[in-house]
Amino acid sequence: MALATAAAAAAVSFHPILSRPTCVLGCGRRLPALLLRASSSSTSTSSAPDFNITFAEPVPSKASSPKPSAQPVVPWIVRGENGKPSMTTSLPPDVLQAIALSEAEAKKAKKDPRKSQKGAFATSVANVKVKEKKAAPVAPPKFSKAARRFYNENIRESEPQRLAKVLAAAGVASRRTSEELIFQGKVTVNGSVCTSPQTKVDISKDSIYVNGNRISKKLPPKLYFALNKPKGYICSFGETKSIISLFDDYLKGWNKIQPGVPKPRLFTVGRLDVATAGLIIVTNDGEFAQKVTHPSSNITKEYVVTVDGAVHRKHLIAISEGTKIDGVKCVPDLVEQLAAQPDTKRTRLRIVVHEGRNHEVRELVHNAGLEVYALKRVRIGRFRLPSDLGIGKFVELKQADIKSLEGNKQ
Repeated sequence: MALATAAAAAAVSFHPILSRPTCVLGCGRRLPALLLRASSSSTSTSSAPDFNITFAEPVPSKASSPKPSAQPVVPWIVRGENGKPSMTTSLPPDVLQAIALSEAEAKKAKKDPRKSQKGAFATSVANVKVKEKKAAPVAPPKFSKAARRFYNENIRESEPQRLAKVLAAAGVASRRTSEELIFQGKVTVNGSVCTSPQTKVDISKDSIYVNGNRISKKLPPKLYFALNKPKGYICSFGETKSIISLFDDYLKGWNKIQPGVPKPRLFTVGRLDVATAGLIIVTNDGEFAQKVTHPSSNITKEYVVTVDGAVHRKHLIAISEGTKIDGVKCVPDLVEQLAAQPDTKRTRLRIVVHEGRNHEVRELVHNAGLEVYALKRVRIGRFRLPSDLGIGKFVELKQADIKSLEGNKQ
């Protein structure tokens, strides 16, 4: 038993890979257990061992000798094909392969230390990523549309804009009239007369006077209204029955609603003739009005036409074929006869157009040989005139309504 233990100790000292207790030989079992079984089997059969084991002289230490001249002979106990243990002085092939793999991994570890412990490295990388995610700055909270609008109108610094545009936004006059005032020398900027409408000014910093009256450094907010226009009212200014006169009561109480802010200059988006009723948009946003009314937008508008006399199929075909207005062929997008109403015998037609030319719907109906009794606009883009909005009444639009005005009905 003592002899087998000494052999195992000598084998372990031969190479570092065998110093670990879990090192396995080619037979698939751990070295100490194999040696113990070999010693126990030898003692059970006979008192004398099956073979003699001799050891080389001990290797001198590094301090006494730089390196031994010859490698000591170390016995290896392996199990043969017949299942019996035997002793050999050469390393088994499996052990040689394990030593070669260990040395190769050690060389790779010196070149790239990260590859020596792949599992630990991957874990450390994952931990770093988790820490980075935790340490990432939190995105600022998303404010509501009302909060962003208030910030843009009251807190954020304004950018320089053209003088004529600033005067129109301040409610002095329309952009064209503001340009005329500038050309006439009635506008001063920082004490000097300015005759160029393209001059860039900052209303929050520059001192602007028109006819001796100073312009407020605050601009009125952008306003959008949907009005149910009654017959007999026109879209231009300076008349007794102007559409803007329907907002007189609203503007009289402006100082209570917006103290210290100048009154907005309202105008209509597009026009409806004096005999046409229905939906019209009123605002003080010139860019929005230009976008909605420009022909390139192709925003559809729906009208309900009440005609005198009977309407036949030939009339509908004639309307759908279109007609020339100011030398341009205008063709409607939709022509449809509506169901008859019980309180009237007159026929109603639904006509959808996108050109937006002056008296376009009336010209289409007249060209088909019909007479218009009443004309009402009920839709612009995707926004439809509210059914509960009385004649001559208006309602302020929300952001969703404003967006629906800029797109066609799906």
